[in-house]
Amino acid sequence: MLEIGPGYGLTTDLLRCRIKKLTAVEIDARLAASLARRLAGTNVTVRQQDSTALQFPDASFDGAICLTMLHHVPSSALQNTLLHEVARVLRPGTPFVGCDLLFRSRFDLMHLFDTKVPVDPEGFPARLGFAGFSDIHIDIRRHAFRFHARRT
Repeated sequence: MLEIGPGYGLTTDLLRCRIKKLTAVEIDARLAASLARRLAGTNVTVRQQDSTALQFPDASFDGAICLTMLHHVPSSALQNTLLHEVARVLRPGTPFVGCDLLFRSRFDLMHLFDTKVPVDPEGFPARLGFAGFSDIHIDIRRHAFRFHARRT
């Protein structure tokens, strides 16, 4: 399984107990190094990489997950590139699941000095489809949305 953008590794800790092998890709060198040290000797491999240019062969993974990090990608175009890259490294028919926050106010103080490019859940299915996914499901909640899709 491929985890995109684990950050400090909170979700990585939850995932690694449920799957056989996890590869976590983090763009931030400091976070990636810290996570790699903490999880050394476990079933997790941490790679410091940009998820818009994944350094894995085509069809390398049986699944991918992306949890509350898409809005940290600095543009919609780069978000689309990330979606294409995830599709490229997934085997056909395998799942891509995730979630992201809904930003109802431009005054969101939690992201005051951070990258925040909100993802519109209404338009997200078309973006996933264009990237190479099908069987797309979006579940919109009050503060977040979840998605599930399969690599075509």
